[in-house]
Amino acid sequence: MTVGLLFCADPLRPRRVDPHFEPEARAVRDRGGRLALIDHDALAADRAEEAVARVPEGFGPVWYRGWMLRSRQYAALEEALRARGCRLLTDAGGYRRAHELPGWLRCFRELTPCTAVVPMAPGERAPRGRRLARLAGGLGETGFVVKDYVKSRKHEWAEACYAPDLEALERVVARFVELQGEDLTGGLAIRRFERFTGAQLRVWWVDGEAVFAGPHPDSPDGAAERPEAMDEVREAVQNLGARFVTTDLVRRADGAWRVIEVGDGQVSDWPSTADPGVLADALLTAKGYGQRIHRLGLFVEDEPAWEPAPASAE
Repeated sequence: MTVGLLFCADPLRPRRVDPHFEPEARAVRDRGGRLALIDHDALAADRAEEAVARVPEGFGPVWYRGWMLRSRQYAALEEALRARGCRLLTDAGGYRRAHELPGWLRCFRELTPCTAVVPMAPGERAPRGRRLARLAGGLGETGFVVKDYVKSRKHEWAEACYAPDLEALERVVARFVELQGEDLTGGLAIRRFERFTGAQLRVWWVDGEAVFAGPHPDSPDGAAERPEAMDEVREAVQNLGARFVTTDLVRRADGAWRVIEVGDGQVSDWPSTADPGVLADALLTAKGYGQRIHRLGLFVEDEPAWEPAPASAE
């Protein structure tokens, strides 16, 4: 059976694709592809069976293209679709590895700023004092960037994202956790601050191979250049073992290319200036895994994540 795509429905017109994704849906239709709609609001409210009610029985293998989901919501989507004879081509484990920072950190540890992570639930007290100093102690002296497993508060840079030193870190961490509130995802990540220059580049990968490289959606008119580190990034993507992935790269002030974010491609935003047909072609023709997709160790607990971890393929 050919591959299909699931798009989020328009909340106001549930028989139509959400306008944000309509250009991609049009590209799928133009290529004779199959598509179905899901109710994102119902899924976010933990009503997975209701969310997939418009997916035809026996719809077969699909990619999801829609708004971001928490890992548990994606797992519920996978289960609800399976009951209707529909299989997500990225399983729940693959989604979590690509979507949450601890899932991809080990594979990209040589390509991304040093990071320490600690699991936290919304409402839990942020680490402070000696515990916070221990977590950040191996990250160097250039400053720190604070985020959760998925999102930062970069628009509140000085208040809840960047700390120039350990003294400021406790204040920034506390404020970040306060502002995130119930939206805190997974836990806290403290990253070594590195100074970057130029526009970000987003690379889209399907089955371990790059299918498109272009500007980041936050700066769609930015110039994109091919990083010298593409071979190393490809190897890390293949080691991650997730089928549809995006990597955001930017040049460091010393000229080195760095991966600053990895994401599941199903919930990554396509740049408005790029042809959505490129993405449709890549997804509709995907058949299986790349030549060498491996899975490494997954999630980090309280220990600093910059320490080497043995790779174990399966």
